[in-house]
Amino acid sequence: MGQALAQAYDVARATFAEADAILGSSLSALCFGGPAETLTETQNAQPAILTTSIAAWRSLTAARPELPLPCCMAGHSLGEYSALVVAGALNFADAVRLTRARGELMAAAGRARPGSMAAILKLADEQVAALCAQAAAESGDVVQVANYNSPGQVVISGSPAGVNAAVALVKAAGGRVMPLAVSVAAHSALMAAAAEDFAARVAATPFVAPTVPVIGNVQAKPLTTADQIRVELVAQLTSPVRWTASVAAMTAAGATRFVEIGPGNVLTGLVKRIDAGVEAVSVGTPEDIAKA
Repeated sequence: MGQALAQAYDVARATFAEADAILGSSLSALCFGGPAETLTETQNAQPAILTTSIAAWRSLTAARPELPLPCCMAGHSLGEYSALVVAGALNFADAVRLTRARGELMAAAGRARPGSMAAILKLADEQVAALCAQAAAESGDVVQVANYNSPGQVVISGSPAGVNAAVALVKAAGGRVMPLAVSVAAHSALMAAAAEDFAARVAATPFVAPTVPVIGNVQAKPLTTADQIRVELVAQLTSPVRWTASVAAMTAAGATRFVEIGPGNVLTGLVKRIDAGVEAVSVGTPEDIAKA
């Protein structure tokens, strides 16, 4: 992950070197060579995705200075940290430290209270939320919506028993279920312990107002002050990612072309499903940068 960028662009190589120095270990070697099972551990994956995303952004702006600056930005869950760095609200070094801490605390919360997640297809957002509430009330276990990804695609999160109870109701209502291979119930009440500890890390981190509006996950509204950002990043751990509403907020602000920065193209597909009238492209490789 990110190796082609580092080979092609000095600024990308420097970004990975900076992350290595900050963490005191070779994140770059893990990104470029794995092993995959170690890279995908959340305490590694979070700073790795952040670093690869910033390397891609810096490479894009260095190679294509003629491209217009964004009118607004957003990031899906962890991606919000990359958006804040690009918008000048958060220093890259602090973002690397925060995402490592975020991953470690989420992993610890998952060990203390194991969880599960599942993608729900073919049902309305409101219906999935209602079924989660019903399952939680009937089972006494935690289950809630974690991601409103696009119309007809919602991810739920909670304890294994709570998610299983919701899945049974979803299937009875005609929905389709895709279990996710995770042990951490992200964006659920099971992350409350992580959020409590993470709040101290966030409070000690300097933030400034973003130079470009950043739409926050929790409210799908612009984060305009340092205090709003701090509240957002802590609340985000236990709150749903309102991605559908975030994309709608960006189109309302005038966005007609969405550029996904970083490894993969999942968000590009979601944006196209949310609004077929906008253009969406992904930039994560030198080839992507050449045609962005």
